Amino acid sequence: MERVLITGVAGFIGSHLADYFLSSGFKIIGVDNFITGSPRNIAHLQYNPDFEFIEHDITRPLYIEGAIKYILHFASPASPIDYLKIPIQTMKVGAMGTHNMLGLAKAKNARILVASTSEVYGDPLEHPQKETYWGNVNPVGPRSVYDEAKRYQEALTMAYHRFHGVDTRIVRIFNTYGPRMRLNDGRVIPAFMGQVLRGENLSVFGDGSQTRSFCYIDDQVEGIYRLLMSDYPEPVNIGNPEEISIKAFAEEILQLSERKDLKIEYHPLPQDDPKRRCPDIGLAKKLLGWEPRVHRTEGLKKTFEYFKSLPAEELYKTEPKDFSDYIKR
Repeated sequence: MERVLITGVAGFIGSHLADYFLSSGFKIIGVDNFITGSPRNIAHLQYNPDFEFIEHDITRPLYIEGAIKYILHFASPASPIDYLKIPIQTMKVGAMGTHNMLGLAKAKNARILVASTSEVYGDPLEHPQKETYWGNVNPVGPRSVYDEAKRYQEALTMAYHRFHGVDTRIVRIFNTYGPRMRLNDGRVIPAFMGQVLRGENLSVFGDGSQTRSFCYIDDQVEGIYRLLMSDYPEPVNIGNPEEISIKAFAEEILQLSERKDLKIEYHPLPQDDPKRRCPDIGLAKKLLGWEPRVHRTEGLKKTFEYFKSLPAEELYKTEPKDFSDYIKR
């Protein structure tokens, strides 16, 4: 069985990738230091003989014995709450962590896919955003620790591809949602769903006219897999092109929750928050034969049911940091 190394395996997307590759007949080596990932997300894999877990900070060198077929580099804080709280670690994993993983891919002659983000486009002046758009990023703003870490990650990946001949892939991930997101990670879907579950009014920043587009996790993972198996080394957008305003989205969440007693409250817009965010997925359609299939209504219902299934205390407390807390439950 071929082995796949996944960094950030205890994260939202990383854990779903582990499930997908295990179900496809691969062995998984999962790496995480739990700085933002949750042991809950991979607790169900602990006794799977095809899953090996290594607790490690990939900003330090990582030695793996034996052959590795693919490396999926998904280690990074990915929400504003996280990367504003730990800005140095965010930049280090984008720079040093990526350098270490590219070096490992070179040493193992492995294909590596790195997880980039729509944040490389900044507050875009082009809509929808194509891969050829260079972006509109504030290099010294509060969000720059994430935006520039990912832009550097892409540049370093292409340098390894061009200079060392490393077999690389780059996925630019747009807003993705589904089960295993953290309720307290600051992104709009868990934020809204957490608020309605706590009986709080929904917090909308600005006037709510800014737009986002949301891709369900199953679609995102399928797109990532198809890109990995392609022969295209440059960035590819994977996301859902269906835009919705934040105000309209808040109203959808209120309707889904059936909480007629709650309302929308407006707050100042954070600095450099993108006004519009929507992928052009023409390249993914042409190159990979991929496009999202899960409608937002279906995906939101599954996500809300997941959050409702969590213990009540999960709405108010931070995540445990080792497997034992979950196994005891």
